[in-house]
Amino acid sequence: MNIEEVSKNKKILLDEIPYNVDDVDFMKPGKGSAVYRIKFRNLMDGGILERTYHSGDKLKEADVATYDMQYLYHENGNYIFMNTDTFEQHYMTEDRMGSRGVFLKDGMVIPVQLLGDAPIEITLPNFVELEVVETSMSTGKETVTAQNKPAKLSNGMEIGVPTFMKAGDIIKVDTRTGAYVERVGNKK
Repeated sequence: MNIEEVSKNKKILLDEIPYNVDDVDFMKPGKGSAVYRIKFRNLMDGGILERTYHSGDKLKEADVATYDMQYLYHENGNYIFMNTDTFEQHYMTEDRMGSRGVFLKDGMVIPVQLLGDAPIEITLPNFVELEVVETSMSTGKETVTAQNKPAKLSNGMEIGVPTFMKAGDIIKVDTRTGAYVERVGNKK
């Protein structure tokens, strides 16, 4: 692929390692050819790489396919996903998953990107609903400013929630920040 065709979120192979294009900066100096400063994110370990290219340079596009997959379970350091069309199972290691694994719920269907047969990236929904399993009792004191108290959720996370929350409440949590968003119901 010509350097002119590279755009944000394209998947590129550099030294046979897949990278995501996070940013492309185009500069046209007064003399000479155009310069492209590209910021890459390694899809294997999350590392950042910046490189400069000139007009006419070529890069190899990674053969990445995205499939809807159902999260099945976590076992022996791997997260197991099943392709909802072919029923093939794919494994993603804890290292590759990072902290995102805490938001996976059994049966959840999410987009998973594969390079060959290996999952390299997942796309979580922006919000997930989780149950508050344990929290301290509210003091009952009203204040002008919002107060938070710690709460343990069904996925093992501990976050700050408003003082009116109690065990059994279902809340919406932002997967990008890990923060409380709103109360959505109560488990009965």
